[in-house]
Amino acid sequence: MRIEREPAFVLHARPYRETSMLVECLTRDQGRIGVVARGVRRERARLQRAQLEPFQRLELDLLLKGELATLREAEPVGPVLRLTGDAGMAGLYLNELVVRLTGRQDPLPALFRHYERTLARMAAGEPLAWTLRRFERDMLEALGYALQLDMDALDGEPVDPSRSYHYNPEAGPSPGRPGDPVAIRGHDLLAFAADTSPDAAGLSSLRRMMRQVISFHLGGGELRAWRVLR
Repeated sequence: MRIEREPAFVLHARPYRETSMLVECLTRDQGRIGVVARGVRRERARLQRAQLEPFQRLELDLLLKGELATLREAEPVGPVLRLTGDAGMAGLYLNELVVRLTGRQDPLPALFRHYERTLARMAAGEPLAWTLRRFERDMLEALGYALQLDMDALDGEPVDPSRSYHYNPEAGPSPGRPGDPVAIRGHDLLAFAADTSPDAAGLSSLRRMMRQVISFHLGGGELRAWRVLR
């Protein structure tokens, strides 16, 4: 199947055979695709490795056959996003998260939009902790794992902003025990649901909660980026 001018971002690339690369791409209409970029590691290759950098929006021409596609053309679209320092690490975290939680050739146009919007927010210098929490929340929703944030999982009552809760990845929030170190305030859950950034303590609680939820969806695993992101 020929695919032409498919909007895409490179998530990960590694050497493949002697002169090629195997590139994982997030595309708008085809989902995550494994792409063979033939000959790009040759010195005088028509397509250069620099055209396949992460965080640059591309339009790809592909020949899709089976699990992998062959790259025919790659054209940059728009300005190059320069994510450096902490923003660069956060961008690599986004890429690892997408690779680990998605399957190949599962169309997720909403995820593509969330990913592109998140890169723009990071490039604009928006606070990274809140930006990452928003992406994690929106990605899970796009995958069909939407978080329950405003209703008590035990009795279906609205979350009380003055109470503390324990978050169960399978069910949602339930009242926490006094002194529970991983408890999260109802106020912070409601802020998250309303897309309003909580304070620093709330963001720290949301980070712990989201790592627990993501680990659950990874089957108990963890991400390499967690070792360096704080």
